[in-house]
Amino acid sequence: MTGTGRAGRQRGGSGTVVVLLALALAGCTVRPMATPQPGMGPQPLPAPPPTGAEPIGASDSPTRLPGWDLEDHRAAFDAFLAGCRVSREAAMRAQCDRAMELQRTSRPVAGAMARRFFETGFAVVEVRAESGSAGLLTAYFAPEYPARRRPSAEFDAPVRPTPADWTDGQILPTRAEIEAGSAADALAWMRAEDLFFLQIQGSGYLTFEDGSRARASYAANNGRVFAGIARPMAEQGLLPRDGTSGEAIRAWLAEHRGGEADRVMALNPRYIFFTLDPDDGGDPPGAAGAPLVAGRSIAVDPAHWRYGDLVWIEAEAGSLRGARRGYRGLVMALDTGSAIRGPVRADLYLGRGEAAGAEAGSVRHPLRMWRLVPRR
Repeated sequence: MTGTGRAGRQRGGSGTVVVLLALALAGCTVRPMATPQPGMGPQPLPAPPPTGAEPIGASDSPTRLPGWDLEDHRAAFDAFLAGCRVSREAAMRAQCDRAMELQRTSRPVAGAMARRFFETGFAVVEVRAESGSAGLLTAYFAPEYPARRRPSAEFDAPVRPTPADWTDGQILPTRAEIEAGSAADALAWMRAEDLFFLQIQGSGYLTFEDGSRARASYAANNGRVFAGIARPMAEQGLLPRDGTSGEAIRAWLAEHRGGEADRVMALNPRYIFFTLDPDDGGDPPGAAGAPLVAGRSIAVDPAHWRYGDLVWIEAEAGSLRGARRGYRGLVMALDTGSAIRGPVRADLYLGRGEAAGAEAGSVRHPLRMWRLVPRR
């Protein structure tokens, strides 16, 4: 979250928390979400869109977006204000100035005013994969874990800083080789399974025995390709094929802490190094440098999107047990990640802590995306 952002997760950048549990670990189960409240972000889908619907063209108003009338436009407006300044596009920055002026002169900005802001300031165009295949939505979060200043039998995994002689793009030893080396410069000590998940997310928050807190921010990686462990665990019979949720994987690693768990975690050769910063109580920044907004920020592929893009997402029919029916709403592109590839691919940031992590692990939904193009 760098920021690190998903950006930092398994990505190779300075982003926030990043790699998707759903792909990295294969997904978690979670209870269906209750009726949404204003400001919660993308809302559960009331019904699937009709098949073969006419594509929305670049000259169309956001009013043609599926579910536009159900959106919490005020919450979307607040999220836009929080992230629009990262855009380098002149037309988007002009709309950002317009939003800030509206905020300055119309406190508070009512939902109807926010809706009109989007409808008069943007046109929409659906983004499609060249193959015509469906896109994919996953989710991520900022984990919170206990940590210690000194190692113990339970807290024996060091949070390591970037090696002093490291250079960008350098290929370093594998996870197993790094873990076998010295930890004299450790920043903190964690349970091994917690550190493994922290590295998957790319950043998170640590609470020490004296009650003090710190943010572990992505600093660098060892240059190795990320590999998920859910599938091999199922193939080896360590977990059932339909039971490779993040919670299940973490529980297994904790139960088999030591050599057995180490061998399984070593299946992912990628290793993340961190810095420790004070915990300001907010959400981490993404790769774009702006703080992420839970339910309103996504990680995207920078080959197809720009930081600060305004996006409408629609995702339904998740494939993981216990998944919410769907997600729909306006979000800001503020992060990226090594597993986020393709034009119709997004990773939704869901916030900090255990509840956000449980939900994030259940998100693996077919996705449609629309770019909101600023009117000049």
